[in-house]
Amino acid sequence: MTVSACAELVQRGDPDRFRAVMAAPVEARAQLFPLYAFNLEIARAPWVTQEPLIAEMRLQWWREVVENAGSGAARAHEVAGPLHELIRDFGLPVEVLDRLIAARRWDITRDPQGGPEGLADYLEDTGAGLMWLAARALGAPDTAEEAVRAYGWAAAAAMYIRAVPELTARGRQPLPDGVSVQDLAQRGLAKLAAARAGRKTVPKEIAPALLAGWQSEGILRQALAGRSSPELSEARKRWSLMWQAFTGRW
Repeated sequence: MTVSACAELVQRGDPDRFRAVMAAPVEARAQLFPLYAFNLEIARAPWVTQEPLIAEMRLQWWREVVENAGSGAARAHEVAGPLHELIRDFGLPVEVLDRLIAARRWDITRDPQGGPEGLADYLEDTGAGLMWLAARALGAPDTAEEAVRAYGWAAAAAMYIRAVPELTARGRQPLPDGVSVQDLAQRGLAKLAAARAGRKTVPKEIAPALLAGWQSEGILRQALAGRSSPELSEARKRWSLMWQAFTGRW
């Protein structure tokens, strides 16, 4: 039940977020790695089994882990223990964690997203919620929530667009009727603009929490231009991450 175990999980299962954390100051990593390991655990829960009931049970187990965090009774699990400490020590909002888990129930089903707003809510509860949790773990004030969530939504939209082909291949219906990849990219760019308009509300100290969105603008712009498989080159990935980490600008 160590942060290093969480880091190993993230390195194997979510390499882009691992790179983002490694670009952050050392003192921020102890908060970010457990949170991203938790996110990885719930994100993959619907995909590790063909049985919907088992997937539901996995998500319910995590909901109980989060609900019990206030008791201080850490579970004997390599991620649950550090997550409990994070919730306790930094006052992470349990309701945001719970919504993040509950949103993943859609990944279990083969139902289409519930219209444009259903998809918007999914991105809000997953990507925007996760980025706000990361910011809170680094000491973000309530006044920063709107801008941080907007940036997290844009980042989630970019990653979702990148996953659309695989989701479709797996029999899911990732885009509601009447919503195209370009529509989602345009909305993501609008969220990105809103986040930047509120940048003054976000203290520089929590900039490491926003590093996970370093690819967002490039992917969203590629998608808006009609590229079927938006992806940044490795050289552009490295440059973009280094620039954001060095300047703190997003």
